[in-house]
Amino acid sequence: MLRDVTLGQFFPGNSFLHKADPRIKLVVLVVYMVFALLAQNALSLALLLAVTLGLTLVSRIRFSVVLRSLKPVIFILLFTGAINLFFTTGETPLVEWGILKIYPEGIRTAVFMMVRLVCLVAGSSLLLSYTTSPLALTDAIESLFGPLQKLKVPIHEFAMMMTIALRFIPTLIEETDKIISAQKARGADLEGGGLLKKAKALIPILIPLFVSAFRRADELAEAMECRCYRGGEGRTKLKVMKSRVSDYLFLLLMIALCVAVPFINSYLSFTVGGFAL
Repeated sequence: MLRDVTLGQFFPGNSFLHKADPRIKLVVLVVYMVFALLAQNALSLALLLAVTLGLTLVSRIRFSVVLRSLKPVIFILLFTGAINLFFTTGETPLVEWGILKIYPEGIRTAVFMMVRLVCLVAGSSLLLSYTTSPLALTDAIESLFGPLQKLKVPIHEFAMMMTIALRFIPTLIEETDKIISAQKARGADLEGGGLLKKAKALIPILIPLFVSAFRRADELAEAMECRCYRGGEGRTKLKVMKSRVSDYLFLLLMIALCVAVPFINSYLSFTVGGFAL
C-alpha cells in the first residue's frame, strides 16, 4: 500500500539525531554521501553498512520504517543491479546463456551498487526527513547558504519551496491511496489487462490527484497571504539554532571515517577464490 511509503515523513523524537543541529546534519549528509561513493571494496562497504546501522540505532527509528523508505526505489535498485550484472565484463564467465554472460566482476559490481544505493537512501532519510522537521530544515538551508543572498540569490524562497515539497509528499501519497481505494470500491480494475489498459486506468487516479494538489496549493497560498507572509527579508526566528560540542564531534567522526575509506580501499582488501574484494 502507498500509505506504507515513508518518504518525506518526520518522526518526532528525543534522540541524538533529533536534537542535533540541522546545519551540522546537512554537512554530515554531504560527507556521508562522499563516504558512500568512495567505498570500493568489501571492508569499506561493510563500514558504510555499520555507519548506516549506527545512524538507525542512534535515531531510535524502527528498522521497519527504514526498510519502508526503500519501497519507492525498489525498481531503481533492481534495474541498477541487472544492468551491472549483465553488462560488466571480466575474464572468465560464471554463467552463459546465449548472448548473456555473468562474470564475477558483474556480481561484485551489482551487489556493491545496490548496497551503496540502499545506504544512500536510508542514511539520507535518517539524517534529514525522519529526524528533522520541515521548519528546522528550512532554517538550516537558509543559514548555510545565507552568504549567497548578497549575490541576490533567493535562498529563502528556494528553501521554502523544497521544504513545502517534502512536507506534502506524505500528504499526496495518502491522497493517492484514498483515490485508488475509492476507484476500486466503484469496481475499477486498476491492475488487470495489458500496458495500454493499465495506462488508461491511471486517468481516473491522476485527474483527482492533480485537482487535489492544485487545491491544496491554492489553500496554502491563501493561508500564507492571510498571515502576511512576505518572504525572508526582515524575518526573525522563534527558535535560534545552536550547535553543541557533540554535534561537532559527530561531524569530525564522519569526516574521519570518510578520510579512512581511501586507505581501506588501497591497503585493506582480501581475496576469496582468487577474486579481490
